[in-house]
This record gives sequence, C-alpha cells and structure tokens, in this order.
Amino acid sequence: MNKMKKQIILCGFGNVGKAFAHLVQERREGIRKKYGLDLELVAVVDIGGAVISEKGALPIDKLLIHVENGGAVETLNTYGRPGISGVETISNCPAHVLVETTPTNLKDAEPGKGHMAAALKNGLDVVSANKGPLVLYYRELLDLARKKGCRVFMSAATAAALPTLDVGLLCLAGSDVLSIEGILNGTTNYILTRMHLEKCAYETALLAAQEMGIAETDPTLDVEGLDTRNKLVLITNQVFDREFSLSDVAVTGITGVTLSDIEAAESDGKVLKLIGTTEFVNDKLKLSVAPRALDPDHPLAVINFSEKGISYLTDTMGRVTVTGGKSSPVGAGAALLKDLIHSSLITGVQ
Repeated sequence: MNKMKKQIILCGFGNVGKAFAHLVQERREGIRKKYGLDLELVAVVDIGGAVISEKGALPIDKLLIHVENGGAVETLNTYGRPGISGVETISNCPAHVLVETTPTNLKDAEPGKGHMAAALKNGLDVVSANKGPLVLYYRELLDLARKKGCRVFMSAATAAALPTLDVGLLCLAGSDVLSIEGILNGTTNYILTRMHLEKCAYETALLAAQEMGIAETDPTLDVEGLDTRNKLVLITNQVFDREFSLSDVAVTGITGVTLSDIEAAESDGKVLKLIGTTEFVNDKLKLSVAPRALDPDHPLAVINFSEKGISYLTDTMGRVTVTGGKSSPVGAGAALLKDLIHSSLITGVQ
C-alpha cells in the first residue's frame, strides 16, 4: 500500500483538541498500516501562541505532558512560538489540513472563522468541531472552499461521535430524504430522562446533570435548545444543500417543562423528548426544535440519559435511525479523526 502523508495544523488545544492530538499519537501507526495514511501534526495553536515543527511531526507526547503539568503550548522547548496567531501559523506553515477546535462563538465566529478562511485561501482542507463559523458563514466558507478546490468536513460539529452526516450524505446516497428528527443534545436528554424515571422536578434533574459534569454551570446553550438548533441547521444544510440560518429555526427549550408535562405524556403512553426536526410543510422545508411527546414505537423514544440519535425518513430506504455516539471530548476527537481519514480516502494528498 502506497503511503500518503497528511500534515495537520491544529487550532485550539482545549479538551477536544488534546483528545484529538492524543488519538493521532496513539493510533498513528495503526492508521498508517490500515489506510496507508501517515498523519503528521506539524503545528498546534493556542491562546498565547503556537508550537511548530519545521521538519516532521511534533512530539505530541511531550506537548501533552508539558500542558498537563501546567505549561503553555507556546513555551514547549525548541518548538514554541510565543505570540504567533492562528492565521499567521496557517499562512506560513506548510500543511494539508486544518483541524479547528477553538470554542464556538456565535457572535462573530472568531477566531475560528479567520482560521478556516485562511486555511481555505491557502489550499488546506478544513475539519471542524467548531460550529460558529459554519452556522454564521456557511455559504461564504463553502463557496471559498469550492473556489480553492478544498473541502470542509463538519461531523464533529453535528453531534460529535454520532454519525449524523455520514448517514445522511453517504449511507442514504440516491434516496430522497423526506424528514430528519434528532435528539442532538445529551444534556437535555439526560434531564428529561431523570424527570421521567424519577418523577423529579426540572431543577432537580438539572442539578444532578451539573454535579455529574454533563451540564455546564451555565447550561443555557443546551437547555434553551440552542445547541440542538445549531446542529440541526448544519445537518439540514448539508443533507438538503440549502443555506438556512439560525433565525430560520423555531426554538423552544426544556426550561419550561414541568413534571406535570412529563406525566401528561406518560398518561397518553408517550415520552417527552427534545427533538430537532426538519420536515416538508406545504412543499417547503421547516426547521424546529421543541419538546415532543413521542409514541413508544418511535425509534427515538427509547434513547435515554446522555445518549443521542438521529432518524431519517426516506422515499426508497424507509426510516433509517442511528443512536449512540460517545458524548465526550474523546468522542469529538474521534469524529475529527474519522473526518480526517475520510478526507484522505476520498482524494489523498501525497
């Protein structure tokens, strides 16, 4: 098997970025043997600067130990470049692909948007876990990618380890998708599951989720349905080749859900779930996020706690549903690695 080299710039070295780097280090030899693909992480950018290897791969193990011991990325001996920005790194460091894991910013999408634009302008593919640039500047970035002959992969931004786009774009190729329904946020599903099983109030279930680390101290993005909305927009735009924006989605979160609502659904033999839905209404696509009472035979009705799932209804394959996918930095890092491998199998870079 001929070996392809894939040199990677990683922007963002938080939990997801570190998980991705660890996977690259841990599985590099196995990926080389199985796919003929040699992954080289040649630069890592963080808040205070970067580490850059001018020849070959960075010593990821040393970088991870350095950071775990409290060191800043840019202070790693030999490789550290204090003060250098992501855009500068991308513009001056030879590479094939950018992996973007900086925090999602839904105001102006920076610094991720600048990183992605710089990568595409320089002929790099983009693999992103960052939703901000993709939901706010979707058409601009994809048009730039087409102009430069590059590609943008976003599985990690659309429910991470749950293969939402793999199913919608690859497994259902040749079929017409009639509707999409998804439990796309593990935090809200955990809360609703606790309320259902333990007959507790929303506040009690939320506190339990926070104590377990499933919910953030400020859970707004999750419980208001905004995270589900963001993922639904990206999935819909990809699967239907559209350009929906965040304002096109009617959103109702779970903060108003009471134990009485849970019990009312149960009395009808149903279960309440926060569902992101894309469906045709009067021949036009309509996107919505809201709590819905599902019949017990609905494939998403049995998904509990922090598990997620997506269900596609098609004209020729019927209903296709996939569930699971680890909700963690490792799961997100694995989704990034999967996209990176897929990008190479589609058109390898020598």
